[in-house]
Amino acid sequence: MTRADAATSTRQRIVSAAVALTCAEGWAAVTMSRLAEDAGVSRQTVYNEVGSKAALAEAMVLTELERFLALVDIGFGAHPDDLAAALRAAIRGVLREAAGNDLLREVVSPGGGDLLPPLTTDAGALLESSKAVLHQRIASYDVVVAGRARDAAVDMLVRTVLGHVMQPSGPTDRSADDIAALGARMLTTSV
Repeated sequence: MTRADAATSTRQRIVSAAVALTCAEGWAAVTMSRLAEDAGVSRQTVYNEVGSKAALAEAMVLTELERFLALVDIGFGAHPDDLAAALRAAIRGVLREAAGNDLLREVVSPGGGDLLPPLTTDAGALLESSKAVLHQRIASYDVVVAGRARDAAVDMLVRTVLGHVMQPSGPTDRSADDIAALGARMLTTSV
């Protein structure tokens, strides 16, 4: 194992411990000392690997994002020839996962504190990663819109799904179907 692999592994262990502690006891229970104990490292190692508690919150959200983006890849992979079906499968996967996700429940709870900004007011990294994946996935489909119109459609899709992740407005599958139908129409109808 290289030094870089060991550092990544330590960081992942710390972030995983933070997620587990947050889900079990709430964000307020997460202290650097408690996290060090749960991850089996020194408190200084926690600070060296993740920095502040706000930086830890962002690392937790971005790690969770990777899981959600894997569901997007699975949805698109299951429907390589049908954009509407791919969008529907990807969005259903994301919204279903969100509905039962303990970390998201803690993020939107009154005790979520530092966990909320990486999903709302400071969501730049989350939005850019999500939009990059969606741009990449739709590239192989018959997408009529290009340039700014495509960018706008992708941005609206990502922000709409994120809105439903944070605050669902109806049954998960119905919401996913509606968003996917509108998304497919935006992407395949010339402007």
